[in-house]
Amino acid sequence: MCIRDRACAAASLSAFAWAIFEAWLASGTGSKENWAFTTLGLVGDDEAARRLTPLIRSWPGESQHARAGVGLDVLAGIGTDLALMNLHGISEKVKFKALQEKAKEKIGAIAAARGLTSEELADRLVPDLGLGEDGALVLSFGPRTFKVAFDETLKPVVRDVGGRVLLDLPKPTKTDDATKAAEATERWKTLKKDARAIASSQILRLELAMCGQRRWKRDDFESFILRHPLVVHLARRLVWGIFDAGKLGGSFRVAEDGTLADMSDKTLVLRSEATIGLLHRLEMPDDLVEKWGSVLSEYEILQPFDQLGRQVYAPTAEEKKANVLWRMKGAEVKTGKVMGLEVRGWRKGEAQDAGWVWDLSLIHISEPTRPY
Repeated sequence: MCIRDRACAAASLSAFAWAIFEAWLASGTGSKENWAFTTLGLVGDDEAARRLTPLIRSWPGESQHARAGVGLDVLAGIGTDLALMNLHGISEKVKFKALQEKAKEKIGAIAAARGLTSEELADRLVPDLGLGEDGALVLSFGPRTFKVAFDETLKPVVRDVGGRVLLDLPKPTKTDDATKAAEATERWKTLKKDARAIASSQILRLELAMCGQRRWKRDDFESFILRHPLVVHLARRLVWGIFDAGKLGGSFRVAEDGTLADMSDKTLVLRSEATIGLLHRLEMPDDLVEKWGSVLSEYEILQPFDQLGRQVYAPTAEEKKANVLWRMKGAEVKTGKVMGLEVRGWRKGEAQDAGWVWDLSLIHISEPTRPY
């Protein structure tokens, strides 16, 4: 136990630091009294990270780029899995390129210090929210208990002792233990908040893993995907491939009981040397797409992002020889669709007169054949 924990509870110390931080913000003092901000990195907890992250994301738009950069340092200083998950989320998706690049650098440094890649670090940062091996959590009101589990969209579902699904956690009654009920209610609120953030970040992370042709060793796949109480819900809605020397050797889905099943619903066992990846539409022959489409339809499985139904385009022989693609010349595309390319590795060019941006460039792509 550290000195600060002997002096006062960690949660109250973090709350006190947050109050100082809010007073500093309201005062408009700025960087002169930056200690009121950086203290959060020393004593802040998950709640501080939850509340700080949206501010970091918005500050560059308020001409507070330097403050946002310090915020990244604070998240790294807090250092919990949830704080680092939020830091990684900023490195994956944020409106402001400079902030995103700095977050990438910080995540890369943290990963390197642990002997990992940024992707391997991200695998280890997904919180389990205190769930048991069955993927559930018990909330106690004293005489009454409720069981919380998650559905396929990572939305928490609460059930009573009889297994009946409730719309929400009930309000405490006079017969409940007031202290336990208050703790359970607060835990439920935090759980819902964290689940929303985790669902959004993990869906994006898995889609980028598919587009980037990410591969997992069998042990890592089982540890961070198959046995993770939250990520496994998303994994069940996707089609996975087994690769040998870069070539597709088989495909499977994760069944409801946690076993792996091929297209014929036969149980599949991964070899110890197996390499696993999310199948991109470009890696799947048409007949394989059709067969898996039938399987998912039969089980009424809705995918969290376009996988089987993803649109793909192949260049013609003439286009392969050219250095400019004119096929879409004159086509009209919604601005939101174009700007959405930023989360897939594209970057806006420098703003010109009146703030106009005339180009987007694809960066950080090491393989010219990488699908998107």
